[in-house]
Amino acid sequence: MLSARERERYKRQLILFGDEGQERLKKAHIFIAGAGGLGSPVSIYLAVAGVGTLTVVDKDVVDQTNLNRQILHYDKDIGKKKTESAEEKLIAWNPDITIRVIDTTIDAGNVGKLIGRADGIVDAMDNYPTRYLLNDTAHTKKIPFFHGAIRGFYGQATTIIPEKTACLRCIFPCAPPQEVFPVVGVTPGVIGTIQATEVLKYLLGTGDLLANRLLIWDGMAMHTEEIRVEQNPACPTCGAKVNPPETKRSQKREKNDN
Repeated sequence: MLSARERERYKRQLILFGDEGQERLKKAHIFIAGAGGLGSPVSIYLAVAGVGTLTVVDKDVVDQTNLNRQILHYDKDIGKKKTESAEEKLIAWNPDITIRVIDTTIDAGNVGKLIGRADGIVDAMDNYPTRYLLNDTAHTKKIPFFHGAIRGFYGQATTIIPEKTACLRCIFPCAPPQEVFPVVGVTPGVIGTIQATEVLKYLLGTGDLLANRLLIWDGMAMHTEEIRVEQNPACPTCGAKVNPPETKRSQKREKNDN
């Protein structure tokens, strides 16, 4: 149940989705992979919206070069663990939710345990190997994966629902080359808030998700476009799960029996 304090805090949201919707957010647990450029706006807006538990994982420390875009961190935080800095800010923004921070590198050996029983995974990473790992884990756990990526004035976002939409490997079968890419802070601000919006819509069961749609944002032209994407039957992550051979045999057997 919502407390009197929460009712006052979320008063303008309650007009939109009522007590039931706010209570859904309060009960939800979202895993955010990264406390940098994308992780900052995602975690801030999910926190102030009242998502009950946020787990934020990052291994880095705050560097001066982060400060043009990573709005969770201030100049005074340089040299501090990003998770420590993030926890301090997010608790200050909303002391009524639970913030869990984990200072570690996400890898194949720990990803399942780190995510635990979260209701969804937000991709706030800057490399595709880890993104693929999170994508695969989302499919194993059958929870949504909210992808976002940025470069300069350009960004992209999509929402992946296991067994219903194309996964990240379907859309990007090969990872782009690793690089130190340029970025201006407004870009993760735009893409991160889109990701946060998708999370809220999913948890509330409202609106149309970016399912099987890759949104491309061009900040230079101030233009967005949408690319329709489809599942790849040969995808190593989701292809076999979409329509496994056993299911086909069962369907054929059932048809013959009838």
